[in-house]
Amino acid sequence: MSPAARDSADIETFIEMMAVERGAAENTLTAYRRDLDDAAAFLSGEGASLGTASTEEVKAYVAHLSARGFAATSQQRRMSSLRQFYKFLYAEGLRGDDPTGPIEGARRGRPLPKIMSEDEVDRLLDAAEAAAADPTLAPGASLRAKRLHALVELLYATGLRVSELVSLPRSVLRSRNRVIVVRGKGNKERMVPIGERARDALDAFGLAMRQSNPGAVDEAWLFPALSESGHLTRQAFARDLKSLAARAGIPVARISPHVLRHAFASHLLQNGADLRAVQELLGHADISTTQIYTHVLEERLIRLVTDHHPLSENSGG
Repeated sequence: MSPAARDSADIETFIEMMAVERGAAENTLTAYRRDLDDAAAFLSGEGASLGTASTEEVKAYVAHLSARGFAATSQQRRMSSLRQFYKFLYAEGLRGDDPTGPIEGARRGRPLPKIMSEDEVDRLLDAAEAAAADPTLAPGASLRAKRLHALVELLYATGLRVSELVSLPRSVLRSRNRVIVVRGKGNKERMVPIGERARDALDAFGLAMRQSNPGAVDEAWLFPALSESGHLTRQAFARDLKSLAARAGIPVARISPHVLRHAFASHLLQNGADLRAVQELLGHADISTTQIYTHVLEERLIRLVTDHHPLSENSGG
């Protein structure tokens, strides 16, 4: 994929995340797209690309804005768009640093992510399971349904980044361990537990793969596809997930792979998990990244005190 095509794909994925997770309004999304397209065009003209730009190249773009006569407030808004974009790339493991970090400027607080309720996740998983078990589907459609079932079960069971999920090696299928080893951001490995439901869905997909294509045992990827990388793309999975959400009666605009990752983390915390443990499972290098979920912990602690403190009206004491 060319640098320009990669930039375009990353911008689209970022815009989708801002719409689904942050609930950004249409005019806000349009502004983000315009800002990022403008930065990408400038960097391309300088022989660079938006996705791989260095701090100095981003500074050159800011200087370019000043030379074009942009007001300070307009420059700050453009920088805000770039900061959000690079934080997204960093959080998703699409690059190992944030080039806007060393650049001074006003920073805005990080909004809370949107999450799905446990009931909504159950409906999504049930819809995926029902489709995977549908005996009336043609072989090709049945294989795709089993693949999607394995993907959503794995994503909710592990909280993997979508880039980590679609690029899992086939060796995951051969292992019967209760944990899988994931190579994440910065080429760092971490162990992630995998539940029984996800393992069963994975085994069913693996069996279907072997039956439909005996040569699939030689595949390097768990989810092979006819793509440049050789495995399923993030965009293809996102489209399939939205289609599944529609069948489950969940608003399509509220669902994306990122939302399921957030649901994994939030539901763990709601049910008593430690923030440090969730940090490890998500593959966050810094606890400050995981602290986006502290609102979930606060709600749980308030409920704990309300329900159990001896002086609370609800404690029954």
